[in-house]
Amino acid sequence: MSDTPTASTTSPSQLAPTANTGGPTANTGRLVGLDIARGLAVLGMFAAHAGPPGWLYTLVSGRSAALFAVLAGVSLALLSGGPQPVTGRDRTATAVRIAVRALVLFVIGLVLTTLNVPAMVILAFYGVLFVLAIPVLRLRTTALAILAAVFAVAAPIASFLIRSTTSSSNVLGYAPDLADFTSLDGLAHAFRALLLTGAYPVLTWIPFLLAGMALGRLDLRAVRGRLVGIGAALGLLGYGTSWLAMNVFGGFERILSLNEQFTPELVRLALKSNYGVVPTMDPIYLLTAGAHSGTPLEVIGAAGVATAVIGLCLLAEPLRGALTPLASVGALALTAYVGHLLVLKALGPDHPAQLLEQQPYVPLVLLVLATLALTTVWRHLLGRGPLEWGLHHLSSGPAKLIRRGGNR
Repeated sequence: MSDTPTASTTSPSQLAPTANTGGPTANTGRLVGLDIARGLAVLGMFAAHAGPPGWLYTLVSGRSAALFAVLAGVSLALLSGGPQPVTGRDRTATAVRIAVRALVLFVIGLVLTTLNVPAMVILAFYGVLFVLAIPVLRLRTTALAILAAVFAVAAPIASFLIRSTTSSSNVLGYAPDLADFTSLDGLAHAFRALLLTGAYPVLTWIPFLLAGMALGRLDLRAVRGRLVGIGAALGLLGYGTSWLAMNVFGGFERILSLNEQFTPELVRLALKSNYGVVPTMDPIYLLTAGAHSGTPLEVIGAAGVATAVIGLCLLAEPLRGALTPLASVGALALTAYVGHLLVLKALGPDHPAQLLEQQPYVPLVLLVLATLALTTVWRHLLGRGPLEWGLHHLSSGPAKLIRRGGNR
């Protein structure tokens, strides 16, 4: 069902749109491929949070969150009209929906971080990103793609320059919590973390959202094959250029010389995974592409991988029957994401650690299987997930009032 004839029902928080890919009046049905991609992103986060170190962690770390962010941009574009951006009062109503959802996501993120869940919670950063997306809702694919490209290069460099001239935070992978909003110093710390130094700094994550919005303005089913090729090329450009810079043109040796107190193995390990930003001791770090590094090459590479995955998942739509459990996770993405963090918190740090030592993949497998089963049953019986349902009704009410006011 749609709230308006020009925009399909989409929840940017659950990232599960009903697609409108054929223009403002066409409704070609739900893009199941996006649900499948979203499901992969959620399960990738499970692997990053509950899986052991190794090849799978290396594969999903950073890239699953980037895929989630690109899909968020796709959903925002579909919510605001798809190929034909909504105008007038419809745009105002859409902006209000997004703003309400952004606020709810922001609060949920603060609460989860306050509970000390065992992960870097992305939702508060998402809330800020959604608000920043409102001014560009009117733009089409070309303008959004240009903005994404400019920010992918310029924003990480700007972040590096700003952080290099200001005092650094001693907290890695920081996400704001409710305590930050009880004092002026806390507010300043939260603002800096959200913008520059946190686990998912908005300045370096907004290219993912803009890239997704550019995709969402396309007829996705018509271009899904091209998305695979374009995404693969961008992935190769980002990660390949970084590999050459580090391993052929002396980048790693330069970084090693800056960290003589550490072994080469430890330095390589540190470069593979970061906590939102890279050190500012030398510009050479901008040529790395480790997970959560927020460098131009990592942003380009991760955005490319996300684009290719989305294209592949859209191509896999004929297999929707076999992929129903995975699509169900994607349709209930917010509930699944929050739920798995609460489960890990309830288990405490000792139980998963002990089990990981004995059976490294058992916690992850159990979590994945339980989530696939529960979301499939819930979606079959009740439709929207509990958090998706609440978010939809909280945001659609004000939007409907605005539209009714315009029809009087």
